[in-house]
Amino acid sequence: MRNLIVFVLFTFVSVASFAALSVEGTYQGKNIYVQNPMDDEGFGYCATKVTVNGDIMPGGTSMGAFEIDFSMFNIEIGEPVFIVIEHNDGCKPKILNPEVLLPRSTFVVSEMSISDDGKFVWKTKNEEGKLPFVIEQYRWNKWVVIGEVQGKGGGSENSYEFLVTPHSGENMVRVVQVDHSGTKRPSKEVKFMSKTAPVSKTPAKVKNEIRFVTGETPVETRYEIYDAYGNIVKKGVGSSVNCTNLLRGVYYINFDNVNEKFIKN
Repeated sequence: MRNLIVFVLFTFVSVASFAALSVEGTYQGKNIYVQNPMDDEGFGYCATKVTVNGDIMPGGTSMGAFEIDFSMFNIEIGEPVFIVIEHNDGCKPKILNPEVLLPRSTFVVSEMSISDDGKFVWKTKNEEGKLPFVIEQYRWNKWVVIGEVQGKGGGSENSYEFLVTPHSGENMVRVVQVDHSGTKRPSKEVKFMSKTAPVSKTPAKVKNEIRFVTGETPVETRYEIYDAYGNIVKKGVGSSVNCTNLLRGVYYINFDNVNEKFIKN
């Protein structure tokens, strides 16, 4: 009985003296490099085993630094990878370039079109990672975010669509991706002429409410209101804006495809 207790205790200590470091992502064509310090007792190196998608990395880890070469695992670009580095407790290997597993924006637009009623369709190829597409519409002398569609990734051609709410006159729309580098990659823009009637704002002197109309008919439009210092105080989509909580003074309003100045009484 005593021998059994000693064996159980020894097994517990042995399991507790090991740990694991894991990282996952998408193979982008580059290998991972690992800094491998000595263990805390100084008798060997920290890492003891590496697996990639469950397969053991050949060659071992008995060196101060090593490379995880994905070509040894027959992994194709765009495939998911899950790496586990088992190591001694009291020390920890360091992955030097984990960013190479993060998806990059590599899409190429092969086709893009938009109908007069705002149905925006685009096709892409060469999407190495699953990154969202941000849809932007040019209005008020700037690109405005109007929606988002999740990218599909993979090497084959992908198709997407998004319903754009047109403003009056000429419209311009594009898609944008931003990856881990922070670099913004826009597509070329697509243009179309909208049949939407121009929108006007009423009343001229604002007290409690701003209303958006075409002729005398209320219409919904996207809007932004800024104070005299350029701070945005209201934004949204609607046929009216409650202005009772605005202080008296000068404001600027963007709506439809118009920029205007107004005074709150």
